[in-house]
Amino acid sequence: MKKHVVRIVGGHYRKTPITVIDAPGLRPTPDRVRETLFNWLRYFWANDFTQKRVLDLFAGTGALGFEAASHGVAHVQMAETNPAAVAALRTLRTRLRADCVRIHAGDALMVLDRSSAPFDLVLLDPPFGQGWLDQLWSRLPAVLHPDSLIYVESEAAFTPPEDFQVLRQSQAGQVHFQLLRFAALQKKVNN
Repeated sequence: MKKHVVRIVGGHYRKTPITVIDAPGLRPTPDRVRETLFNWLRYFWANDFTQKRVLDLFAGTGALGFEAASHGVAHVQMAETNPAAVAALRTLRTRLRADCVRIHAGDALMVLDRSSAPFDLVLLDPPFGQGWLDQLWSRLPAVLHPDSLIYVESEAAFTPPEDFQVLRQSQAGQVHFQLLRFAALQKKVNN
């Protein structure tokens, strides 16, 4: 049986293969979607990734988080619960010598409850059909600063809570994806 593989699409680690383990709910973000996301980020960050901190709450294969590292962000924190996926993430981090990547073996809620430093980008690509997004919105502001960006993949179109502004959105097959800005402070200042 042939192994399923995705590749990092840009940056320093471009074309690096990432083996997709067989795990329930694991659905790596397609290459085309990742390329679109990072084009959006280049625009909003003026092509400067060097000081950015990224939190990948459902790392899975690590495709999104390692893509961010490949583009030169300062720090990537990944969270993953599946032990085989965590081992694969650590192996890939070592192979790439991606020193900016930290991997936490635990769930998204625990990471949000324990994180104190704000992140510039939070990646939300949870397993579909488990209600994860509803559980996360109230906890996200604790790890965000004004203008933090949030990338969301979901199985259906959705409207984010009022403190989050939709910057870009698209769909690829059955996957809906959006780039949001945390805009709570801006709304309070403008009122």
